[in-house]
Amino acid sequence: MSWLRALLRYAAYALRALPLAARRIPTRLRAPRRMLGESVLPHKFSALRSVSHSVLSGGVGLLAWFLAFLAIVAAFRGVCFPLVAGDNLDGSWGGPSLAGAWAVHAALGVGLLPVWLLILAGLGVFQLRLTRGLLGRKGPRWPAPVAVALVAGGVLLFVAWLRQA
Repeated sequence: MSWLRALLRYAAYALRALPLAARRIPTRLRAPRRMLGESVLPHKFSALRSVSHSVLSGGVGLLAWFLAFLAIVAAFRGVCFPLVAGDNLDGSWGGPSLAGAWAVHAALGVGLLPVWLLILAGLGVFQLRLTRGLLGRKGPRWPAPVAVALVAGGVLLFVAWLRQA
């Protein structure tokens, strides 16, 4: 069960990244040590690195919050399917009966929660790499361009979600 605890910690770190993006640098460097047991040795202060980390970490953190929201909505809609979409059974998965549609939507909504947890934990691991890359002494350079791509993909996902019928 230690792997589940680690997944939950990294997922929590991914969600905490958004409020941390507006905090001071020492607080951002202290959070991985407290939450994950991972230390980040600080790099010499640079305003460009600090602002870059704030923007990119905040954007990826906002993506993590949006994905957590989608997971909760999917689970809620799956369990409460007859209340939210019980009138359109012909075109729904598991239809045309209410029991079949409800069973399929509940199984998918609840069954995919571990996948959502893995995605959030992956974003938490990425946030740690981003912090090490921009604010740490020793860190990879690849997280910054990947963060830009993640934020752009998150914006596209959000726009697509808003425009769905």
